[in-house]
Amino acid sequence: MRKFMSEFREFIARGNVMDMAVGVIIGGAFTAIVTSLTDNIINPLITFLTGGGTDISGLVVPGTAIDFGKFISSVINFLIVALIVFCIVKAMNKFQEAEERLLKKEKVEEEKASPTCPHCLEEVKEGATRCPHCGGEIPGGAHVA
Repeated sequence: MRKFMSEFREFIARGNVMDMAVGVIIGGAFTAIVTSLTDNIINPLITFLTGGGTDISGLVVPGTAIDFGKFISSVINFLIVALIVFCIVKAMNKFQEAEERLLKKEKVEEEKASPTCPHCLEEVKEGATRCPHCGGEIPGGAHVA
């Protein structure tokens, strides 16, 4: 049982799981906002434009359970949520690409920043004439290649 609990803690502590949990919670809250938008703003607008009076029931087929108003609301709700999620994912991808470029640039600068000894291949300071590690002479002083 202890092994199971430690594995569960390790699983929960992973960054991706925490990010996903936050995303689900924020998604639920955002869905409530979008549902309110469609129910309180878009549906009355559709009702007004279709001449259905003060209720969206003008889009219901009489004598059946077919309700075009609810269907249109659901489609609009889905499209708004999908658009926002798409924009968030696109922004996150741009941030991730920018971070990767920055890390790659820093790594290249770090690699270029320090010369190495030709004898032991250890890093030495720029301009050093002897290696502090092996004591070997560096002809012309150490320079970044």
